[in-house]
Amino acid sequence: MKAHFEITLADISPGMLNLSRSINPECEHIEGDMRTLRVGREFDAVFVHDAVVYMTTEDDLKAAIETAFVHCRRGGAALFAPDHVREKFRPYTDHGGHDAEDGRGLRYLEWTWDPDPSDDTYTVDFAYLLRDADGSVRVEQDRHIEGIFARDTWLRLLTGAGFEAECVAFDHSELDPGSYEVFVARKP
Repeated sequence: MKAHFEITLADISPGMLNLSRSINPECEHIEGDMRTLRVGREFDAVFVHDAVVYMTTEDDLKAAIETAFVHCRRGGAALFAPDHVREKFRPYTDHGGHDAEDGRGLRYLEWTWDPDPSDDTYTVDFAYLLRDADGSVRVEQDRHIEGIFARDTWLRLLTGAGFEAECVAFDHSELDPGSYEVFVARKP
């Protein structure tokens, strides 16, 4: 995207911002929480990528949507790209990894599941096998609790913030056709 747009990047994590600065030195970086960030200016477009899944309550999601609305100019658009909406969620696993030339390597298993379909969260467990250059291998585990909301909840919160919003099917080369949806919101 940075080849086509002037981009301002925001994240709550100083470590993630430092990594992003090393990859995207030409972009502006701002530290802040998507629920409360206020930079004092508006943009033509606001893109809230999959980090929105860390909004695990309606109040959190509402606050993130309001942040996008505040930063979107009149006539501008916001795009929200959650990993899942309630109606399309299916448990799944994924795996992969790679090897470095220095002998280091990584393999991972991702296990996405919903222990309680009656609430607004699901679980993503990761298992990592990490091989060091000396050949030693260690195992790490990481758990993420992520928010999942129904289409109607998304649309209610988006329109409640002042957006004109719609849910749009989006086919991505790495996902099963028809499995992914995004929310396009326009600021009147």
